[in-house]
Amino acid sequence: MIDRKKIRQAIRLIIEGIGEDPQREGLAHTPDRVARMYEDIFSGVGTEPAEKLSLFTSENHDEMILMKDIPFYSMCEHHLLPFWGHVSIGYIPGNNQVTGFSSLVRLVEAFAKRPQVQERMTTELADILVSRLKPLGVIVIIKAKHLCISMQGVKKEVPEIVTSAQRGYLRKQITRLEAISLINSK
Repeated sequence: MIDRKKIRQAIRLIIEGIGEDPQREGLAHTPDRVARMYEDIFSGVGTEPAEKLSLFTSENHDEMILMKDIPFYSMCEHHLLPFWGHVSIGYIPGNNQVTGFSSLVRLVEAFAKRPQVQERMTTELADILVSRLKPLGVIVIIKAKHLCISMQGVKKEVPEIVTSAQRGYLRKQITRLEAISLINSK
């Protein structure tokens, strides 16, 4: 999927475009290093995130399951600068369908490892959990820092940006408050 040759060519052009010499000792191997790095950090491109969720049956399980503070790194699709933070996912199983905790981590990685915006990532995570697990409710909260705000444009350090999505029973105030309380607890 990743075309290293095109990436190397593009990075050489960027180096020239900023007025540097792509043959200079410190930059000579940069195009290849960036191509290898991009292969990793964009490894979610072309993948099907739904395949990351393994489903299991759990007898009589209809209580909230919450996994909080899953770390992630992603690249803002507007500036190709990093944003990073933590994802918390909660759901109430429907029809005794649950997924493994490692499946949730792999799901977050599949969405994070592509050009992304935090708002869409939040919604996509919630929607895929609804479509695959058929839960009674879902909540996804992402807290992240963005270099595109800190390094360019307004050039201000933003403590964190928070986005959330709720579906089903987790849109009800009492259930949502329980989930948020658990996510914010130390």
